Amino acid sequence: MSNKVVITSDITCDLNWELEQRYGVTCIPLHIVIGGKSYEDWVNIKPEELYEIFYKTKELPHTTAGSVGEYADFFRQFTDKGFDVVHLSLGSKLSVTHQSSVLAAQEFDGHVFSIDTQNLSTGSGLLVIKACELRDQGLSAKEIAEKVTEMVPKAHASFILDRLDFMYAGGRCSAVAMFGANLLSLKPSIEVHNDDGGSMGVGKKYRGKYEKVLIQYLEDTLNKYEDIDTSRVFITHAGTDKEHVDAVYKALKAKNIFKEIHITRASCTISSHCGPNTLGVLFMTK
Repeated sequence: MSNKVVITSDITCDLNWELEQRYGVTCIPLHIVIGGKSYEDWVNIKPEELYEIFYKTKELPHTTAGSVGEYADFFRQFTDKGFDVVHLSLGSKLSVTHQSSVLAAQEFDGHVFSIDTQNLSTGSGLLVIKACELRDQGLSAKEIAEKVTEMVPKAHASFILDRLDFMYAGGRCSAVAMFGANLLSLKPSIEVHNDDGGSMGVGKKYRGKYEKVLIQYLEDTLNKYEDIDTSRVFITHAGTDKEHVDAVYKALKAKNIFKEIHITRASCTISSHCGPNTLGVLFMTK
């Protein structure tokens, strides 16, 4: 008889507290280093505090993954109680978290399975929820890991960036690109490639006022797919004005495609890479 199963994830899955409680998910925080101090994401620093420190010190936040030992300690709290663990990690092209979790899992003799979501934010969160649903159907940890791994290419994540200063500060775009985008009022979309470990690339570049760009981005994103999984969709943002979030929610709700529309706030880890006024619409296909 299989052990009971616990679903865990990196905090970067960006499920809010209500959804973590609803689905019984436990998340491990990543580390944020800024202003000469080290913090744990969502534990002793929140995204808005991160921005405040950045604008005060002009120091770019640095993110660090948990060590193999930290992951082993994290998993052990469940295995010591007789549970098997299915862990969903931030994409392997984005962080070494997956490698750390895989190495830690090897210490538990087949009782811990780590999945590379090849995604970030609620792109990973969508897969976390799928894992929870399979757990609730009574599948074993091994079966869940196999089925969720097959679903990885079906989780779609993209975002609109309102500004490029955070990307520039982190060496992710050139000064020329940042200046040009600001001069031309360009708002690039960033797409996550979940067939390549979660690497990111620039998609369509929009021009104009942010709210209008968001609505056009929503239309374009939904029109890319014919076989949308209508169970749920996420609007995940990194500190976007409420009026803009509400406008996207209203436009999405009017389409009557999804059974559930969730609005979540991106973690410090995600926010440190994209900056404020970033918003994405994330969902799965069948």
